[in-house]
Amino acid sequence: MAIHLHKGDLPKDVQFSSSVAIDTETLGLNPARDKLCLIQLSDGRGDAHIVQLNRDTYNAPNIKALMEDKNTTKIFHYARFDIAILKAYLNVECTPIYCTKIASRLCRTYTDRHGLKNVVSELAGVDLNKQQQSSDWGAEELSQEQLDYAASDVLYLHTVKEKLDSMLAREGRVDLAQECFNFLKTRADLDLQGWSEFDIFQH
Repeated sequence: MAIHLHKGDLPKDVQFSSSVAIDTETLGLNPARDKLCLIQLSDGRGDAHIVQLNRDTYNAPNIKALMEDKNTTKIFHYARFDIAILKAYLNVECTPIYCTKIASRLCRTYTDRHGLKNVVSELAGVDLNKQQQSSDWGAEELSQEQLDYAASDVLYLHTVKEKLDSMLAREGRVDLAQECFNFLKTRADLDLQGWSEFDIFQH
């Protein structure tokens, strides 16, 4: 595994093909208050690229171009939060999207454990270390433990997606999953505009 740390933006010479695994690290879970600090990316072949954003400008044109590239699928775990925070701070619409958490909920109906640690453990055979989950991602210098943690959140998503795709096909839920992924943009917009806790589909 190789971890590449970049300041401000993803270098132009870093290319992804048909899919890229993506995660974010923030100062909290409230997009209106808690700033976006890191974006992690992986091509699924063992390398992780970690972009430490400039929180004064959020000027990252290469990241924005990748997020809007319709030829590259963006793989997230719990995409609802990530695409909302990316829109809030980078003013970018991510497309197309695949969410391993939604896929897991649709096909791993034999369990209620759909967190990244559980899904990666079962489908990729890797035990993730989550000790740095609540650390200070706004620090100017990140520790090696933080970098290892951030990288681990994207390194196995391609493998997980492959396994989930097979399970979705087996259960006849591929189209249903795709419709859920398509709706994520609207779900993120609802979150950003104040309807994060209120279910507008209720009676």
